[in-house]
Amino acid sequence: MTMIIDFHTHVFPDHIAFQALEKLQIAAKTKANTEGTVSSLLQSMDNAGIDSSVICSIATRPGQFDNILQWSEAIQSPRIIPLPSIHPDEKEIGQKLSLIKQKGFAGIKIHPYYQDFFINEARLAPVYESLIKENLLVVMHTGYDIAFDYDNRVTPLPIAELITRYPELKLVTTHFGAWSAWDEVEKHLIGKPVYIETSLSLQSISHEQAKRMFQAHPPEFLIFGSDSPWEDQKESIARIKALNLGKEMENRIFSENARRLLESCKD
Repeated sequence: MTMIIDFHTHVFPDHIAFQALEKLQIAAKTKANTEGTVSSLLQSMDNAGIDSSVICSIATRPGQFDNILQWSEAIQSPRIIPLPSIHPDEKEIGQKLSLIKQKGFAGIKIHPYYQDFFINEARLAPVYESLIKENLLVVMHTGYDIAFDYDNRVTPLPIAELITRYPELKLVTTHFGAWSAWDEVEKHLIGKPVYIETSLSLQSISHEQAKRMFQAHPPEFLIFGSDSPWEDQKESIARIKALNLGKEMENRIFSENARRLLESCKD
């Protein structure tokens, strides 16, 4: 039976999960598929046959680092793999990323809309440089975001420029390279050494384009993600399997690449 790692999920501390989800559902005009708690995610994982989920936290303002780090430590388990977060305007970024490394986490999550940055801004350089120094990965929201107005904060061409500037950066681009910019993903990112994660995208791309993109990208750089609670985990798996990519490719997407990437951050 194929092991499955979901590289893109969200949960919240139990005492704020209801309020957080209610606010986000209104902003995104989207209904959540879990209650936004660790326990409800575990139920979803059991239903979908998922072994482990990566939790992507987002520091929406400076000063949230300590609370997110402490909560991440509290919830981690063999099935729950938290990625803390750091705001680009946080002080002492290098020291804080060093602490994340010391605590045994594989990396962080950042989000250009919720954290108000553009991907190639100069103020992001200390984040990228420290991630490379500490051998940490970064999961970044890429493409547009349904809860915000469209602008070019993190579209495929700037992503391509970023990975050229920082070839050692372990960057995981979400939403199949860039949400709602998949023609540009094909033009600027497919075929390049950048991790592409699948969440919340395959229902919006034609079957033909999705399969073409999977087959044209280096197979070691493809990773499964659902963006739970915003997409049902079981449905996310079914959408990939419906493409008939073959068992070897499915194994890479569902677990092998994710496991190798996570292990590489322990060096």
